[in-house]
This record gives sequence, C-alpha cells and structure tokens, in this order.
Amino acid sequence: MSITVDAVKAALSQVIDPNTTKDFVSGKAVKNLKVDNGDISLDIELGYPAKSQVDSIRRNVIAALKALPGAGNISVGVSSKIIPHSVQRGLKLMPNVKNIIAVASGKGGVGKSTTAVNLALALAAEGASVGLLDADIYGPSQPMMLGVSGRPQTVDGKSMEPMENHGVQVSSIGFLIDPDEPMVWRGPMVTQALQQLLEQTNWRDLDYLIVDMPPGTGDIQLTLSQKVPVTGAVIVTTPQDIALLDARKGLKMFEKVGIPILGIVENMSTHICSNCGHAEEIFGAGGGAKMCKDFNVDFLGALPLTMSIREQADSGKPTVVADPDGPVAAIYKDIARKIAVQVAEKAKDMTSKFPSIVIKND
Repeated sequence: MSITVDAVKAALSQVIDPNTTKDFVSGKAVKNLKVDNGDISLDIELGYPAKSQVDSIRRNVIAALKALPGAGNISVGVSSKIIPHSVQRGLKLMPNVKNIIAVASGKGGVGKSTTAVNLALALAAEGASVGLLDADIYGPSQPMMLGVSGRPQTVDGKSMEPMENHGVQVSSIGFLIDPDEPMVWRGPMVTQALQQLLEQTNWRDLDYLIVDMPPGTGDIQLTLSQKVPVTGAVIVTTPQDIALLDARKGLKMFEKVGIPILGIVENMSTHICSNCGHAEEIFGAGGGAKMCKDFNVDFLGALPLTMSIREQADSGKPTVVADPDGPVAAIYKDIARKIAVQVAEKAKDMTSKFPSIVIKND
C-alpha cells in the first residue's frame, strides 16, 4: 500500500511544535513535501531561531512518519527563517534590521540591562543574527556587560561599525565617551544621540535588534515609539508592588503608542542562598503573573536573584555565555524563544510588497 501526501499531512498534524504549541501543518511549517512510494522527504521551516531544538523536532517528526504503514526512507530537514514583521503605522523598517525588540522597565534597579544582554545572547545561541543597542544614554552599561572596550571604527567618516563580542553586535554611547564622564545633557540632545546610534551604526543583517531602554517613560521612550520601527516590547519587573506599579505605567505607555507587548519577565523572583541553596521570595510572589492576567499579556518567565548572574554580567561574560548549559541560562533561552515565537506570529511587514507611486509632470 503506497503512502499518500494526505496521509503524511495527517500524521504531521499530530506532531506539536513545543515552542508554538501548534501542530506543524496548521502552523504552515511543512515545506517541500515529497512522497515517492514509501519514501518521504520534507522540510520543517520554523519562524524563530531554535538551534537547541532542531534534533528533538526532527526526531519527533521522523517517529510520527515511521509509524505510517509502508514507510520507507524518511528525510527531514529543520531550519529557521526569520522575516520582518509589522511595526507602528507610518514607519518603515530599518535597512539590515528585520525586527526591533525594546526591553523596558518602569523603574531602575530591576535588572533590565542584565536581562536584555542575556536575551540577546540567548537568541544568538539559538542561531539568530542579533544586535544590541544600549539606549540608556545617561547610564550605558552594555560595554561592561559584554566585555567590550575601545572606539568603533568608521569607514566613511559618517557612520560607524558596531562593536562585537560573544557573537552579538553592539552600539553604545559608552564607546564614545570616557567611562567616568557624566552625560550632562538635556532631553533633545539625548534623543538625537539615540537616533544617531541607531541609524548611523552599520548593523549587519540582523534578525533581531534588542534595545536596552533606560528606565521610565520619558523622552527616549517617546522618541523610540514615534520614530523607531519597533516590532514589540518586553517589560522587566520584580515581584514587589512598587516595581509592578511602575511596570504597569511602562506597559500602558507602549499600548498607547501602538507597540505590542510581547510579554513580561519577572526578575529577582526568588533569592537562592549561595551557601545552603534555600529559596526565599524576598520581593514577594506572583506579582508578574498577576500583572499579565490584568493586561492579558504573556508571562515569559521568572529569574532567580543569585550572585552568579550579577558576577557574570560584571565580568563581561553574562550567564548565557559564562554557564551556557546551566539552569539560569536555560531560563533565559526559554524566554528568548518565547519572545521570538511571539514575533513570528505577528503580522508580516508588507511594505516592500506594495509598489511606490511616482507622479511626474508631462
């Protein structure tokens, strides 16, 4: 009995993508399906980076197809294809940057920069091309966290090449000033500096540009929301009530300007004693999950308050590269995949599909 294409599709419709929770057929991930007697070949094309998941996805698909009566040789390729997605109305995508993700917080001190750098490294570890823009002009911390020093190079005297470490491209005002020099600038100068860092850095074919935002809802946040094509925002908070109060304001700001919230990350969720391993919820419990329920957004994950996260970021080797197979790196990678899946399920950017209309005088 020969196997039909419909039988193969029926079998594939029973295989669930662990990241999207959809089956591969309804998720439109099945490509180049060929059936020749009992031999089956196909590709699974994921819309998000998932290098660490490729083998298990391939095994699950092959197992489902081998169960078909009369199945012969089975060939399954698994790859990722990351495309640009829609942004705020009236804004065009940046060249060489497919998706911009803002990592924001309502207040300082909640570990936003540490979260941003580890998410960038996690996306890179999963196979994506990633950049990190340090938008905190008053307090740039990414050069230290990524262990990068020196001045950016310029080829044409007008733009600069991004600095790079651990496979992530990075741009920061911190590369252009003395480390001890305070930024005594008014709002317009700060927003102009942000735009120059963003637009005059020669980003190289990025799937994702992570923007480490300054805390609060001031000039830079407004500039970003009005002039920068943002795919979505991630809010970082701690479980305590005062942090959640400010995080809610940050979330509402993005909603007002039409930037979708990709989800909430709860940082410093539990303190783990470095001596005995005892876990204690010193900042309270469940605040991030409750906020997600109130605003109907995704809870992306909770990170512990441990000394190692702080030490690794301070040393220029954040957790995802310092301890890539450790439990905390696994949480960062899981959160990063969830963010990438959220982006993949958004509407595609169609601006390049429409012809431009040119009116000429005869």
